[in-house]
Amino acid sequence: MSQGREKRVGELVRQEIAHLLMHGLKDPRIGFVSVMHVRMSPDLRYANAYVSLMGDQKQRKASLIALQRSVTWLRGEIGRRLRMRHAPEIRFFEDTSVDDAFRLEEIFKEIHAEEEDDRDAAD
Repeated sequence: MSQGREKRVGELVRQEIAHLLMHGLKDPRIGFVSVMHVRMSPDLRYANAYVSLMGDQKQRKASLIALQRSVTWLRGEIGRRLRMRHAPEIRFFEDTSVDDAFRLEEIFKEIHAEEEDDRDAAD
C-alpha cells in the first residue's frame, strides 16, 4: 500500500478519535487530551495514536490508562463511522513534543538572560 494512503487514513482516524473524545466518550478520568498524530501500519490494521496530555503526572497517567481501556469502544465506533473493512487496533502513546518545546523555550530564555548579564557586566 502506498504511504499516501496510510497518511490519509491516519488523518481520518485522528479526526474521528478527537471527535469521539470530545463528544462520545464520557469517562471522567480522561482530562484534557489532544490527539496530535496517528501513524497507521502499512496494512492499516494498527493505528498508533500519539496524544498530548495535560495535568500533573498522576492525571496524565490516569488519562492514558482510561484511553487504553476505551480502545474497544473507539475501535468499533471508528469502524462504523469510516466504514472500514477492518477497523484498526488502536494503541495510545503519550506525545511529549509539546513539553519538550516548552523546556527548550525555557533553556533559550535562560541562555539569553545569561548573555544579557554578560553584556551588562562587560559595559
